[in-house]
Amino acid sequence: MTTTEYDLIVIGAGAIGENVADRAVQGGLRTALIESELVGGECSYWACMPSKALLRSGSVLRSAQSVEGAKEAVTGDIDVSAVLNRRNSFTKDWKDDSQADWVSSAGIDLIRGHARFVGRKRIEVTGADGTTTTYSAKHAITVSTGSAALLPDIPGLAQSRPWTSREATSAQSIPSRLAIIGGGVVAVEMATAYASLGAVVTLLVRGALLDSMEPFAGELVGSSLADLGVTLKLHTSPTSVERLAGGDVVVHLDDGSTVTSDELLVATGRTPRTEDLGLETIGLTPGDWLTVDDTLRVVDGSGQPFDGGWLYATGDVNHRALLTHQGKYQARAAGDVIAARADGREVFDEPWGAHVATADHRAVPQVTFSDPEVASVGLTVAAAEKAGYRTRVVDYEIGNVAGASVHADGYTGTARMVVDEDRRVVLGVTFVGPDVGEMLHAATIAVSAEVPIDRLWHAVPAYPTMNEIWLRLLETYGRPVGA
Repeated sequence: MTTTEYDLIVIGAGAIGENVADRAVQGGLRTALIESELVGGECSYWACMPSKALLRSGSVLRSAQSVEGAKEAVTGDIDVSAVLNRRNSFTKDWKDDSQADWVSSAGIDLIRGHARFVGRKRIEVTGADGTTTTYSAKHAITVSTGSAALLPDIPGLAQSRPWTSREATSAQSIPSRLAIIGGGVVAVEMATAYASLGAVVTLLVRGALLDSMEPFAGELVGSSLADLGVTLKLHTSPTSVERLAGGDVVVHLDDGSTVTSDELLVATGRTPRTEDLGLETIGLTPGDWLTVDDTLRVVDGSGQPFDGGWLYATGDVNHRALLTHQGKYQARAAGDVIAARADGREVFDEPWGAHVATADHRAVPQVTFSDPEVASVGLTVAAAEKAGYRTRVVDYEIGNVAGASVHADGYTGTARMVVDEDRRVVLGVTFVGPDVGEMLHAATIAVSAEVPIDRLWHAVPAYPTMNEIWLRLLETYGRPVGA
């Protein structure tokens, strides 16, 4: 049997795997990219892009309705068919020709099929026709297989044929009634989208809404969802689920009530796509997350590079930050460091160095495209206090900023800045309000670069924009040292 050797093999051709391979090729490595589904992965076809396409039309409509002079021009209802068609255009009708063409143009070899480890630095790929081919890696293999929706162990749930995020973002019609189990980002975004598109939505949340964020985020988003007609059942857990002969799905709750819907979306977390990779052949456990160091090498239980350091994991599968942009950030570091190590060049693996993913720990930005949006980076108050920082918290109503009053009539939103009082740097920022996602990068720079509060006073926000919130937060915090 002939074995083809590459310098690097990347398993998973989603956005993260593509970036690992691209950086490695730019670094001079002969690289193969293996994909069992669509090139472009979850983000392109079942997550980031189609979900935002579903949300955008309703968001634009509500924005127009919030400004005098514009709202009088809005005379019709949302065109559901047009929204779905636009979403389909984003996914190229779930065809990956253009993404595959890009892979080829980047000098990366695309191999289609399911990959399994068969030994150290060796994999076997089973093609659609059942044939198998063995490949080996001279320097490294990177696992970029992502994550899948987690189905909790609720009696009857699996048998009820529930939706996951894949079905929710690819549906070709809108159910009259949609129940959603979960209170995180996916649950909130899909509740917003489907309510905007005419579904009667019920959100079943075990705890509080968006409970990993600042508390006011869940409160403001919950109020807005209620205004959209969403029924919120907080601090409520399903005890069993059944799909009736007629097609209805019935969810039984721990308070004795039931919720009946046409479809049920489960959005309660993610599980790693490592179950069927043959990890047992190299001494790892199938179905586990792959723990990595800051250069994205898989490590063993003692934190040392696994089996000499040839195995890497990027993106969701390493469970550091389950966000596409963080995965791509990891991918750039991994592709570069694999090439550097292969070539014997210096590795910059100190915090914030060129070959590490330091931001995964302290400066992760995220936008929840709810209504209103939630944009956050860095640590929440609770996380900062848990980490032992001595903090000061500064809140300000975004609606009191001149730019916000121009942006929308009756603008409602809140900003929070969490400051490390000992170093006088910003640890975290949260904005909640319409269109705040476009303000987040300034906060990301402030947190990741640890810009001193006294220097931030000299970053003058343009007037009248909503970015003037920075001036108001700093004024509320107090004068700079020496003033």
